[in-house]
Amino acid sequence: MKKILIVSTVSRQFYLFEQSNIEVLKSLGYEIHAAANFSDANERLNDLDIIRQPFDIQRSPFSLKNIKAYKQFKKIMKSENFDIVHCHSPMGGVLARLVSKSLGISSVIYTAHGFHFYQGASLINWLVYYPVEKFLSKFTDVLITINKEDYDRGQTFKARKVIYVPGIGVDTNKFLTSTINRDKKRAELGITKNDVVLLSIGEMIKRKNHETALKAIAKLKHKNFVYLICGRGELENYLKELSKNLGIENNVRFLGYRNDIPEICLAADLFLFPSYQEGLPVSVMEAMATGLPIICSSIRGNTDLIEDGNGGYLNMPEDVDGFATSIEKLISDADLRKLMGKRNFEEVKKYDNTVVKEEMRKLYSEYIK
Repeated sequence: MKKILIVSTVSRQFYLFEQSNIEVLKSLGYEIHAAANFSDANERLNDLDIIRQPFDIQRSPFSLKNIKAYKQFKKIMKSENFDIVHCHSPMGGVLARLVSKSLGISSVIYTAHGFHFYQGASLINWLVYYPVEKFLSKFTDVLITINKEDYDRGQTFKARKVIYVPGIGVDTNKFLTSTINRDKKRAELGITKNDVVLLSIGEMIKRKNHETALKAIAKLKHKNFVYLICGRGELENYLKELSKNLGIENNVRFLGYRNDIPEICLAADLFLFPSYQEGLPVSVMEAMATGLPIICSSIRGNTDLIEDGNGGYLNMPEDVDGFATSIEKLISDADLRKLMGKRNFEEVKKYDNTVVKEEMRKLYSEYIK
């Protein structure tokens, strides 16, 4: 039986982003091993058909613990005869490719879920991550990119093959509106028929930039709206206090972590996503699958999905006035919301799970002899 080792920094990668790949690999007859720091493990991992290979990898490239993790990972690699190593995350990609090179393993796949160096990234990101990725590309059999900017940049690297795959896939069937009662969900959330519902989904961290969205809606002339934020994070208390200071606390609902995202998307009228950095955002694709118009930041990944004025509006991450103007347009025009949402519903089919699974099936099948 062929063996593959999937490598990441944290174990939630496997159930959040790798389930489709695991299904494909299982159907092809692979024995699937998964290496990560399993300190974040929970019961969702039990549903995956994987053999766990824990090691003490750290997310920070400056952590000295990664020296120990390198040795641990080398021991894992020596203990099994893996046919393929498929690595994810910056540090997972670094350690996996260095060890694979030292052991003479050439079948190494690396998925870049959004390079840390990109148009608009900080100088420190370019100085730290760019030279490392360019050097390690020499030890990469296949470099998988999930957005057009990364794909174009990957062409300048030394990987044997650079390919584009449309993200990790989104289950568009899960968001079919015919299976969800919109009015019932809105009533459950305390939303009236006259309210226009704005929605954001994402961790409350600096990268997701909820602050710009809050400042933008504070400028709106229309007041018959509700802004729903799904997610948790270190900035939650700060954002709640900000909404009070801006005088919009009665319009903003912090819903925390939710298991009913498809229903909440259907209850909404438009989606806000002012993030600073993305690869190819799943939450935006899920909103598109529900037929929502999108107002998002003009950054890599988002621009793959949305054209300004076609499916939504693009603004620079800190352009509060731009976001406010875009929101005002869509709050005021239900027909425009419907038109843009229809475009998004059709566009997102390019990123469906079935499309991504077929691409990955072709890739993995190349290694079956």
